[in-house]
Amino acid sequence: MRPSKDEIANSGRSFFSGRSLANWPIAHQWAQTLQRRWQEFWTGEWKVLAVIAAVFLACFYAPVDNARFNNAALESLKLVRWYAREHVLLCLLPAFFIAGAIGVFVSQGAVMKHLGAGANKVVAYGVASVSGSLLAVCSCTVLPLFAGIYRMGAGIGPASAFLYAGPAVNVLAIILTARVLGFEMGVARAVCAIGFSVVIGLAMQWIFRNEDIERIKAQTASDATDAPRSLGQNAAFFMTMVGVLVFANWARPEDASGVWHAVWSAKWILTALFGAALGFCLIRWFGARLWQIGLIAAATALVAILLPHRPGAAFFTALVGLSLLTSLSDGELSDWFQQSWGFAKQILPLLFWGVLAAGLLFGAPGGEGWIPREWVGRMVGGNSLSANLFASVAGALMYFATLTEVPVLEGLLSAGMGKGPALALLLAGPALSLPNMLVIRGVMGTKKTIVYVTLVAAMSTISGMIYGFFFG
Repeated sequence: MRPSKDEIANSGRSFFSGRSLANWPIAHQWAQTLQRRWQEFWTGEWKVLAVIAAVFLACFYAPVDNARFNNAALESLKLVRWYAREHVLLCLLPAFFIAGAIGVFVSQGAVMKHLGAGANKVVAYGVASVSGSLLAVCSCTVLPLFAGIYRMGAGIGPASAFLYAGPAVNVLAIILTARVLGFEMGVARAVCAIGFSVVIGLAMQWIFRNEDIERIKAQTASDATDAPRSLGQNAAFFMTMVGVLVFANWARPEDASGVWHAVWSAKWILTALFGAALGFCLIRWFGARLWQIGLIAAATALVAILLPHRPGAAFFTALVGLSLLTSLSDGELSDWFQQSWGFAKQILPLLFWGVLAAGLLFGAPGGEGWIPREWVGRMVGGNSLSANLFASVAGALMYFATLTEVPVLEGLLSAGMGKGPALALLLAGPALSLPNMLVIRGVMGTKKTIVYVTLVAAMSTISGMIYGFFFG
């Protein structure tokens, strides 16, 4: 009588595990050793092997003879260079210092009181959306700040509202949208973006309500220290850093006149004033010495005089001085540097690979990556569900610096893009990007990131369809 397939399979498994080899000590010992080695090594190293194999196969089959691939690879490097020049120095490095300061100088009780899971929802979501919108930063610069408040005990809902509002509810971008793309488009973007920040936050809070409560309970039990400074002193300190961040990154407006252009013309003077105020705060409330701040100010002024047409050099000098001051100090200032450095180590590598991948797929500003722009133009014509969904997903994967989404959309609209998909891209694009998603996953995990991205894409798609129905 022939054995069945199940019997053959069971006998094979028992043979490998060594049970059928009990009568042969050498073979039995070999099977046990093999099983133990597998458990000790491969259970922890198979992921590394998989990554190595994937990289090898990608290199082995890389289409280097394909002209489009070569151009896309060049575009990815251009985007990395552009990002390093335009965003790392002026945006990310100040944001890392602000995020580190949140982790050291802000009382966890204050964060949980205003932004925690049990906080008053009107206060929590009002604070999150307003504070996010005041920053006027891109989808990557907001990440260190989001990570800072989330780790200090902010609920997943208010933290998500802040994460979306930072890049999406940008007053300058909304005004530019109304001027270039039409008044109704600007109003629709403003209303939807503000509403999105609250709705997405409430949805995230409800979906992960149990996990959020347990996380905040653990944080409350592990840290119950009081802040050594008053709320007003901390507010003034953070206001100086936010002022440096905002004015150093103030974008040049389209019109060569008006208030926005006047602010842009004086941006470095305003940045210097806020920097001086920051130095005063460090001396008055944080124990820094007058000669230390004076030395940093003198070096910064000297570089500004020697290189008047490169204000970024003076800004970099000030950042280096602040880094040396905090890293070589004791107590709170040292903790501030360590927290900021921790955020930089976590976020910068993910941003690098994310920007590289985004450049490979979509190209640098003004360029074209592996995916042709005409494909995008053809896919977003009309006001169908597929067109709006494609616009949302494409916008979520692409990287837009502050205010750059408007001229990109102007070109796509002239190429036949529907108004509904245009709004969908405006709502998803500035708030999300491939680098942004990688960092969010590192902060709050894969599941929460998938839900957050899905909410943004779904609500952008629905809003685009509604807008296209009435105004398309």
